Amino acid sequence: MRTTKEFAAKSLRQRALDYLAKREYSYIELGKKLQAYADENDDIQSLLDDFKSRGWLSDQRFTEQIVHARKAKFGTAKIAHELREKGIADHLISDAVATLKATELENATEVWRKKFKTAPQTREEWAKQARFLQSRGFGFELIKKILSVNDND
Repeated sequence: MRTTKEFAAKSLRQRALDYLAKREYSYIELGKKLQAYADENDDIQSLLDDFKSRGWLSDQRFTEQIVHARKAKFGTAKIAHELREKGIADHLISDAVATLKATELENATEVWRKKFKTAPQTREEWAKQARFLQSRGFGFELIKKILSVNDND
Protein backbone atom coordinates (compact mmCIF):
# COMPACT_ATOMS: atom_id res chain seq x y z
CA MET A 1 0.00 0.00 0.00
CA ARG A 2 1.33 3.45 -0.92
CA THR A 3 1.75 6.12 1.67
CA THR A 4 0.39 9.59 0.97
CA LYS A 5 3.96 10.88 0.49
CA GLU A 6 4.66 8.26 -2.21
CA PHE A 7 1.34 9.05 -3.84
CA ALA A 8 2.08 12.80 -3.85
CA ALA A 9 5.61 12.26 -5.27
CA LYS A 10 4.24 9.93 -7.94
CA SER A 11 1.52 12.42 -8.66
CA LEU A 12 4.02 15.26 -9.05
CA ARG A 13 6.23 13.10 -11.30
CA GLN A 14 3.22 12.07 -13.37
CA ARG A 15 2.09 15.67 -13.63
CA ALA A 16 5.54 16.66 -14.94
CA LEU A 17 5.44 13.83 -17.49
CA ASP A 18 1.98 14.92 -18.59
CA TYR A 19 3.21 18.47 -19.16
CA LEU A 20 6.21 17.27 -21.15
CA ALA A 21 4.04 14.95 -23.23
CA LYS A 22 2.16 17.97 -24.58
CA ARG A 23 5.10 20.28 -25.41
CA GLU A 24 8.65 21.23 -24.49
CA TYR A 25 9.23 23.23 -21.30
CA SER A 26 12.30 24.97 -19.98
CA TYR A 27 13.77 23.76 -16.70
CA ILE A 28 12.60 26.86 -14.82
CA GLU A 29 9.18 27.01 -16.50
CA LEU A 30 8.36 23.40 -15.59
CA GLY A 31 9.62 23.98 -12.06
CA LYS A 32 7.25 26.93 -11.65
CA LYS A 33 4.32 24.89 -12.96
CA LEU A 34 5.05 22.03 -10.57
CA GLN A 35 5.54 24.36 -7.60
CA ALA A 36 1.79 24.99 -7.51
CA TYR A 37 1.17 21.28 -6.83
CA ALA A 38 4.10 20.51 -4.54
CA ASP A 39 4.17 20.40 -0.78
CA GLU A 40 7.14 21.17 1.45
CA ASN A 41 8.37 17.55 1.32
CA ASP A 42 8.64 17.46 -2.49
CA ASP A 43 12.03 18.03 -4.09
CA ILE A 44 11.18 19.54 -7.46
CA GLN A 45 14.79 20.30 -8.31
CA SER A 46 15.88 16.66 -8.01
CA LEU A 47 12.89 15.59 -10.11
CA LEU A 48 13.81 18.12 -12.81
CA ASP A 49 17.49 17.10 -12.64
CA ASP A 50 16.44 13.47 -13.12
CA PHE A 51 14.33 14.41 -16.15
CA LYS A 52 17.22 16.46 -17.55
CA SER A 53 19.72 13.60 -17.12
CA ARG A 54 17.32 11.23 -18.89
CA GLY A 55 16.96 13.69 -21.79
CA TRP A 56 13.26 14.30 -21.18
CA LEU A 57 13.79 17.96 -20.31
CA SER A 58 16.07 20.06 -22.47
CA ASP A 59 16.50 23.84 -22.61
CA GLN A 60 18.19 23.39 -26.00
CA ARG A 61 15.14 21.64 -27.49
CA PHE A 62 12.83 24.17 -25.86
CA THR A 63 14.82 27.04 -27.40
CA GLU A 64 14.71 25.43 -30.85
CA GLN A 65 10.96 24.89 -30.54
CA ILE A 66 10.27 28.50 -29.52
CA VAL A 67 12.48 29.86 -32.31
CA HIS A 68 10.79 27.66 -34.90
CA ALA A 69 7.31 28.62 -33.72
CA ARG A 70 7.94 32.37 -33.42
CA LYS A 71 10.35 33.25 -36.25
CA ALA A 72 7.65 33.79 -38.87
CA LYS A 73 5.88 36.43 -36.77
CA PHE A 74 8.47 38.02 -34.49
CA GLY A 75 11.93 39.53 -34.56
CA THR A 76 15.01 38.55 -32.63
CA ALA A 77 14.44 41.06 -29.83
CA LYS A 78 10.99 39.71 -28.95
CA ILE A 79 12.05 36.06 -29.21
CA ALA A 80 15.16 36.67 -27.09
CA HIS A 81 13.04 38.45 -24.48
CA GLU A 82 10.60 35.53 -24.32
CA LEU A 83 13.47 33.05 -23.91
CA ARG A 84 14.96 35.16 -21.10
CA GLU A 85 11.57 35.19 -19.36
CA LYS A 86 11.46 31.39 -19.55
CA GLY A 87 14.86 31.12 -17.84
CA ILE A 88 16.96 30.06 -20.81
CA ALA A 89 20.75 30.48 -20.50
CA ASP A 90 22.40 33.41 -22.29
CA HIS A 91 24.58 31.21 -24.49
CA LEU A 92 21.50 29.40 -25.87
CA ILE A 93 19.78 32.73 -26.51
CA SER A 94 22.80 34.14 -28.35
CA ASP A 95 23.00 31.00 -30.51
CA ALA A 96 19.30 31.30 -31.33
CA VAL A 97 19.63 35.01 -32.16
CA ALA A 98 22.59 34.30 -34.46
CA THR A 99 20.51 31.71 -36.30
CA LEU A 100 17.55 34.09 -36.60
CA LYS A 101 19.66 36.98 -37.94
CA ALA A 102 20.23 35.09 -41.21
CA THR A 103 16.55 35.20 -42.19
CA GLU A 104 15.29 38.16 -40.17
CA LEU A 105 15.04 40.54 -43.15
CA GLU A 106 12.90 38.10 -45.14
CA ASN A 107 10.73 37.33 -42.10
CA ALA A 108 10.23 41.01 -41.28
CA THR A 109 9.38 41.82 -44.89
CA GLU A 110 6.79 39.05 -44.96
CA VAL A 111 5.25 40.21 -41.66
CA TRP A 112 5.09 43.78 -43.02
CA ARG A 113 3.60 42.62 -46.34
CA LYS A 114 0.85 40.59 -44.65
CA LYS A 115 -0.21 43.54 -42.54
CA PHE A 116 0.16 46.55 -44.84
CA LYS A 117 0.58 45.44 -48.48
CA THR A 118 1.48 49.00 -49.63
CA ALA A 119 4.32 51.34 -48.83
CA PRO A 120 3.68 54.28 -46.48
CA GLN A 121 2.63 57.47 -48.27
CA THR A 122 2.89 59.89 -45.35
CA ARG A 123 5.07 60.31 -42.28
CA GLU A 124 2.15 59.17 -40.11
CA GLU A 125 1.78 55.94 -42.11
CA TRP A 126 5.54 55.39 -41.97
CA ALA A 127 5.48 55.85 -38.19
CA LYS A 128 2.50 53.50 -37.84
CA GLN A 129 4.17 50.78 -39.88
CA ALA A 130 7.46 51.26 -38.04
CA ARG A 131 5.71 50.97 -34.64
CA PHE A 132 4.01 47.79 -35.79
CA LEU A 133 7.29 46.18 -36.82
CA GLN A 134 8.98 47.41 -33.66
CA SER A 135 6.23 45.87 -31.52
CA ARG A 136 6.95 42.57 -33.23
CA GLY A 137 10.57 42.72 -32.06
CA PHE A 138 12.35 43.92 -35.19
CA GLY A 139 15.21 46.41 -34.85
CA PHE A 140 15.07 49.98 -36.12
CA GLU A 141 17.82 49.50 -38.74
CA LEU A 142 15.87 46.60 -40.20
CA ILE A 143 12.63 48.60 -40.10
CA LYS A 144 14.25 51.50 -41.97
CA LYS A 145 15.57 49.06 -44.57
CA ILE A 146 12.15 47.44 -45.13
CA LEU A 147 10.19 50.68 -45.31
CA SER A 148 12.71 52.43 -47.55
CA VAL A 149 12.93 49.46 -49.96
CA ASN A 150 9.15 49.23 -50.16
CA ASP A 151 8.89 53.00 -50.46
CA ASN A 152 10.65 52.74 -53.82
CA ASP A 153 8.31 50.03 -55.18
